[in-house]
Amino acid sequence: MNKLEPLPLDIRMMNITSGLLLVVLLCSSLGISVWWVLRHPVFDLKGISVHGDVTHNNEVTLRANVTPQLTGNFFTLSLGQAQKAFESLPWVRKAIVRREFPNRLRVRLEEHQAVALWGENSDTSMVNQYGQVFEANVDDIDADSLPVLTGPLGQSAMVWQMYQYLFPIFNTVSMGMDKLELTPRGSWRVKTDGDAMIELGRGTQEEIGQRLKTFLQTVAQVTSRYQRTNTSLLAADLRHTNGYALRLRGVTTLADDGKKKP
Repeated sequence: MNKLEPLPLDIRMMNITSGLLLVVLLCSSLGISVWWVLRHPVFDLKGISVHGDVTHNNEVTLRANVTPQLTGNFFTLSLGQAQKAFESLPWVRKAIVRREFPNRLRVRLEEHQAVALWGENSDTSMVNQYGQVFEANVDDIDADSLPVLTGPLGQSAMVWQMYQYLFPIFNTVSMGMDKLELTPRGSWRVKTDGDAMIELGRGTQEEIGQRLKTFLQTVAQVTSRYQRTNTSLLAADLRHTNGYALRLRGVTTLADDGKKKP
């Protein structure tokens, strides 16, 4: 049996070179094909369909504001860039962007739901359903129906949680909350819908809640002694250890000394 003799070196080098040239040719052809596909006009973005929450933004204005910020075609467009472009618009909290072959984008939006105004005399700052502060035109909503929340920077979620906790407690005596404030020193203060200022003091939700419940359960007895109701309440300070202080309309604890003596 004859043994196969190895091919000469020059033939082996030619075979290797031919193989390499074939690989280069295939890669070049593939690259040209990909380049053609990526650059073909059929894949240029032709439309954007918007779904979800569009209460404060319609499709026409969304496309007009976002399209100039988008670069690339169906394949080369950055979905992250498109998402940021949509989420930069007023009222848009979250955007989910997907490609629709061959040349469209499909966007689902979630808008901020304003539950309160944020800060004193703000025309743009509001709190959404997650306790996050966002900026938009307050004139777009019925701002008079919303409470005002104030507090240190970054504490909006805590203030919103406290508002949700206290609201049903006040509601038991048909008293609304127009404003809830968390002071820089960590003390809570409420302005009711009757313009009464109530100092709640510091503490956990449970501590504040128990203090408030005790006050609301007994304040009617106190006001009735002066032929008054809860609507006569001007101010209350619940920060005292064993009680609270009240101010009522038309009631004073100062004795009338009459005319000053000469």
